[in-house]
Amino acid sequence: MTTIGHFSLLIAFALSLYIIIAYWVAAKSENEYLKASCENSVYALTGLIVLSSAALFYAFVNHDFSIAYVAHYSNRDLSLFYTISAFWAGQKGSLLLWSLVLSFFSSIVSIQNRHKNRELIPYVMIVLHVILAFFIFLMNFSTNPFEKSFETPQDGSGLNPMLQNPAMMFHPPTLYLGYVGFSVPFAFAMAALITGKLSDVWIRTTRKWTILSWFFLGMGNLLGAQWAYVELGWGGYWAWDPVENASFMPWLVGTAYLHSVMIQEKKDMLKVWNMALILLTFTLTIFGTFITRSGLIQSVHAFGETTLGYYFLYFLFVTIAFSTYYVIKRLPLLRSNNELDSFVSRESSFLFNNLLLVGIAFATFWGTLFPLISEAVKGVKITVGPPFYNQVNVPIGLALLFLMGLCPLISWRKATLANLKKNFLLPFSTAAIAGAALYPSVGEGHFMAWLTFTFSIFVLLTIVVEFYRGTRARSQTTGETPFTSFFTLIAKNKRRYGGHIIHIGVVLMFIGIAGSSSYVTEVQQTVKKGESISIKNYKLTYQGLNEARPNPSQISVIANLNVEKNGKLVWEAHPQRDFYPGTRQQPSSEVDIRSTLKEDLYVILAAHDDNAATFKILINPLAKWLWIGGVILGFGTLICMWPDMREKQRMMAKYSTEKTSKKQEVPV
Repeated sequence: MTTIGHFSLLIAFALSLYIIIAYWVAAKSENEYLKASCENSVYALTGLIVLSSAALFYAFVNHDFSIAYVAHYSNRDLSLFYTISAFWAGQKGSLLLWSLVLSFFSSIVSIQNRHKNRELIPYVMIVLHVILAFFIFLMNFSTNPFEKSFETPQDGSGLNPMLQNPAMMFHPPTLYLGYVGFSVPFAFAMAALITGKLSDVWIRTTRKWTILSWFFLGMGNLLGAQWAYVELGWGGYWAWDPVENASFMPWLVGTAYLHSVMIQEKKDMLKVWNMALILLTFTLTIFGTFITRSGLIQSVHAFGETTLGYYFLYFLFVTIAFSTYYVIKRLPLLRSNNELDSFVSRESSFLFNNLLLVGIAFATFWGTLFPLISEAVKGVKITVGPPFYNQVNVPIGLALLFLMGLCPLISWRKATLANLKKNFLLPFSTAAIAGAALYPSVGEGHFMAWLTFTFSIFVLLTIVVEFYRGTRARSQTTGETPFTSFFTLIAKNKRRYGGHIIHIGVVLMFIGIAGSSSYVTEVQQTVKKGESISIKNYKLTYQGLNEARPNPSQISVIANLNVEKNGKLVWEAHPQRDFYPGTRQQPSSEVDIRSTLKEDLYVILAAHDDNAATFKILINPLAKWLWIGGVILGFGTLICMWPDMREKQRMMAKYSTEKTSKKQEVPV
């Protein structure tokens, strides 16, 4: 199987080059037989990548330690669940996973567009397979996942204990689905630039691809935060780590694109801006991959130092150069047909929203690269920590939160005073009163958190008002019950009201972040058996230690604490420390968390001996709302993507009209 996997990659590289060249020739010559050959080659290439991936999976499951990658990331004691996740635990497997996902996406794009977008598709497939060829090249000539061990060991080194967490089974694949997914709208954007077909056909064609990629990238970030929260044992979930930043930046710019593109669809504006945003989003996914694999930054998420980062750097420069060249070349065709009528309009509010999102992305980008820049200029690496990001990004985030309530209800073109009064007087005044009432209990010393809660109330009220007015209008028009009208309203306007549900999820995440980062209570104390630790209205009584051996290579020391709240026993906490004698793995902590809607009680076993144990205990208020908000965000995304036959019919009618129009046609 190892030989099959290796040769599959070699053949896949040759086939990817054939697809690139043959599609280019077919596009220029309009040779339909050659296009058919290319389509079949795309499916064959996917089959080869699947075969190669299956070979590596087979090697892991059968403990084939003759493969260096398998020996390094697994052993015989590892459960099947984590043996599977070891496939993408390291650099080589992650590149193969990336190639597997991209090959599947390429095949899906080919199938979806078999009878449409015939002028764009050859160039779309060329771009996708240039990206794919790059990754396959790396696996064949730089970091081969099937490389043999110098000497076959009896057992492998095992998977890093920090990666033995259910979140890590799903976090990397989810993140890669987002990273790789943005290749599709990027490829369509480049195809539109190359061909000069710059109507919004490519935007409508890739809308669901963009939403899906944005969703997976966001969920990947959230799963990573969940992993950090329960596994790293420091009490938080986001530390502005460079690799966290690397996946956060394309999500921010992708969010800006999803909002901005609505203006192009409705008002035929911001064409250059939208093109720049989608190209920048993809570029940031490559930049994130470069950061992870270059070895230039220190992170618990990063791979070791290799020369692979330089390949990504070259690819990044080539991508930027080609993208910039074609944008400049097509500038005359990217001019907008309309302009902003007023700064007080939905168009301008969306534009401000974009600027804020890109502003956060830029600040994060600068903070991520500053240590490298300072080292290059002064010879000293100056680390940029959370205080910088919080000081810059929190005010921008608050402005973004406020605009989230403002944008959907303000009028297109130009808002009148009557319109503003009708839509915002009730939610704004109610939020102001609620904020004033909250200030004495939550605002003193925590002004930014108080603003977050006040703005969150405002946004939630505007969304409630929007749902109420829509439901009432439909009920009065159709005679339906309010209950039926509410759900029919969402079903008939999935994109609009799904977006509102996404905004509800984002607001709840803001609330969770503000509460858990601003009002943390922390205690660290050493106690003997029978002694207690008090924190707010909790009392934790230490009952002693137990020792367990989950597998031959691991010893777990488990602490037992009785937890009382207001004098009543509510929980038994069991934080633990895991040790790995006879291996190179460092000891790791397993925290225990009691999570409620009000707060998380977070218990860490920091140290222990025969006589006493040291515990670090935190209370993180409202932390659970971060995860609840993520679930609601996912639900809203599902509604936005749910098939809508009326929208499909409108798109097909518009596509048929534009197909006969020659206005956008230019010689290439």
